[in-house]
Amino acid sequence: MDLNGYRIMWLFVFFDLPTETKKDRKNASGFRNQLLKDGFNMMQYSVYMRHCASSESADVHEKRVQKLLPPLGKVSILRITDKQFGNIQNFWGKSEVPKELQPTQLELF
Repeated sequence: MDLNGYRIMWLFVFFDLPTETKKDRKNASGFRNQLLKDGFNMMQYSVYMRHCASSESADVHEKRVQKLLPPLGKVSILRITDKQFGNIQNFWGKSEVPKELQPTQLELF
């Protein structure tokens, strides 16, 4: 049994923040920027994730997120083990580049 797979943690922060007013947008943008500053990576627009070497490290980052909470909106934090993270399935659809943006072929003479 690989104990590291159970000791290493991943933190996910999910949020739905209002953006109706200029102040709301500033709060939402500030929250996202602070997550990035704390080592989180954007997985999707309102889903950020961070690797933590231990449960104690995850505790520290959870508390930081809690201190950053904007006054309005919904924020959820999920902690999973590295072993559980290994079971994630990601799917990306094909993105087609519009014809006018496709590079022309380079010809050498």
